[in-house]
Amino acid sequence: MTHFLADDGEKIHVKISGEGSPLILLHGWTSSSDEWFPFMAELNAKHRVYRWDARGHGGHTLAHPGSATVERMARDLRNLIDHYEIADATATGHSMGALTLWQYLRDHGTHGLGKLCLIDQSPKLLTTDDWEHGIYGDFGVDRNHELVSWLRDDFAEGVLKLTAHGLNKRAEEKYLQNASGWQRSRAALSTQNPEPLINCWLSLTAADYRDVLAHIRLAASHGDETIGRDRVPDAGVEAGRRGKRLIRPKETGHGGVAECEAGGRRGSDAGRGG
Repeated sequence: MTHFLADDGEKIHVKISGEGSPLILLHGWTSSSDEWFPFMAELNAKHRVYRWDARGHGGHTLAHPGSATVERMARDLRNLIDHYEIADATATGHSMGALTLWQYLRDHGTHGLGKLCLIDQSPKLLTTDDWEHGIYGDFGVDRNHELVSWLRDDFAEGVLKLTAHGLNKRAEEKYLQNASGWQRSRAALSTQNPEPLINCWLSLTAADYRDVLAHIRLAASHGDETIGRDRVPDAGVEAGRRGKRLIRPKETGHGGVAECEAGGRRGSDAGRGG
């Protein structure tokens, strides 16, 4: 793993591999670049792949833990694109990674980007009187405050509860069974420094990108199962009428694009958060 320096001096660690057209992979909250491991053989055959550990993630120490915000991560993405002189990239974001891409579009436009793939994310996490499409179901300000208290008390278990008690009943069943994938996730989460990750979560839940959806001018696809069951926002559907696609994959939990009980080095990230 190599690194580049963001323009605030923080080291951002990134794995670079493969040959071909540029592909940028942005993982979800509490995860790391290893989230994409099961797919790397196929991706490396066709793409020059850039997959980072977002600031505050992957076990890397931050000089300023409070800097792990979605706005700063979007700036980090601009720094990555400029540092490696990337042009016309396909950018794929899962969960937090999708939020980072929407923030990037708001702050930096389409600089360096050619296509987008947004996986399992709503443009606004918290539900309100005018927004019922959060990926965790009925998850408003009060439930978020409760979650943050769980995270501060027992970070690993708080993340698992968030993932388990959303819209996906299969995930809840696996959590209650204490399935092996959830045990591995609990162990991995227990090693992480909660402070920057909680700060990051607070910034993610404060964000609202509904206005960004209708102005996406790139070819884009949105793979969504967690909110795909009749919960796709009208704005997203409208935006999708300009060469964009909504893909509803086979049911999996929100916690990891590599979720399975017996696969790869990262066999199940079932309990990972946003």
